[in-house]
Amino acid sequence: MITQAQAYLNGLLQATRRNVQRMAEVVPGTDAQALHHFLAHSPWDARAVMDQVAREVSNLMRGDQETCLLLDETCFAKKGRRSVGVARQWFGLQGKTDNCQVAVFAALARGKSVTLIDTELYLPREWVEDPPRCAAAGVPEDRRVLKTKPALAMELVERARRNGVRFAWVAADGAYGQDRALLRQLDDVGETFVVDVHRDQRVFLEDPQSRASQCRGLADVHDVRVDEWVAGQPATAWQEVWIRRSTQGDLRVQALRRRVWVRESKQAQARCWQLIVTREIGAPETTKYSLSNAGDKPSVQRLAFMQRQRYWIERAFQEAKNEAGMDEYQARSWQAWYHHMALVMMALLFLLKERLLQSEELPLLSAADVKLLLVRLLPRRDLDLEESIRQVHLRHRQRQTAIDSAGRRQRRLQGNLTK
Repeated sequence: MITQAQAYLNGLLQATRRNVQRMAEVVPGTDAQALHHFLAHSPWDARAVMDQVAREVSNLMRGDQETCLLLDETCFAKKGRRSVGVARQWFGLQGKTDNCQVAVFAALARGKSVTLIDTELYLPREWVEDPPRCAAAGVPEDRRVLKTKPALAMELVERARRNGVRFAWVAADGAYGQDRALLRQLDDVGETFVVDVHRDQRVFLEDPQSRASQCRGLADVHDVRVDEWVAGQPATAWQEVWIRRSTQGDLRVQALRRRVWVRESKQAQARCWQLIVTREIGAPETTKYSLSNAGDKPSVQRLAFMQRQRYWIERAFQEAKNEAGMDEYQARSWQAWYHHMALVMMALLFLLKERLLQSEELPLLSAADVKLLLVRLLPRRDLDLEESIRQVHLRHRQRQTAIDSAGRRQRRLQGNLTK
């Protein structure tokens, strides 16, 4: 007898569209109502599942010096007001403000092996300040607190360590690097980071609190924008370094490094970090700026390599959405959203395990390849003609119900307007 957990996982990996109606059409032994109940109302603990996924992924990655924890956010387009956390906010994939949900994710990566291991849903201010709305969506009382996305990212780092996840450094993009509180927190707890910053990031080229600086007077010690400092560097200062092999050949970049000091105010203690700058050869517009607390010991090539690993979380998002339906859920409540994400991470873990098991014989095996084989191997209920006809009739009844419901709403609205 197939469990609803198995049915949901099979649906994520088999169905063309991953909502409960379409998954139920493909997976034997279940129906849309059972899948929806499992997602929205079953009391299993999504956090325990994600924690277990994180530990298993860590064991697969081996936790050596090539393993890193990547932090980033992604958005999910949603209409209406009832889906938990939905609001008009910055929709990065569309490059504009729109109705969506936003969540911060952590991925563990080692080379081209990468997968998502944790997430937290971002609650905008309009949700946090509306307790009845939070209650209706099932948001736990202890989560009805306004937290920035960098603060959520720090929670992911801390939880990864509590779960025994092993990684050598943390990486994130400029949206997180501009939050110096996050960088200071990582530094304070002993996490090595290589985090992107924006081109207007200001740094000191010498310690503003050194005795020599104080003797000359603070007025003589100026901070500079990182892009302005880079513009003043001679061509001979750039060093060409190799990053990795890609489908387009070897990826090489030009790189600079400089010890710098960063502080928030005259009263704050300046932090001595490394500035690492890379750009694609012949393409100065691709320049990336990062701050790192890795110290002077790592080489320029090593720092450039660490900076450029952030690319892999975009691949993780791509696989999660294309192969496991991460963005195709029908989940309005807090619990249903976390249930779906936990199951997606389980599916991604399975795809990663299969790729690693077959890596020697099939080094080019992708998550899409594994899913293609699963579609052929797993039992399917929609291959029988009689079943396909039944599903067509069911779809028609569902469409007619939706049409009738819309008509009733329209008539009620018109009646109210004529009163």
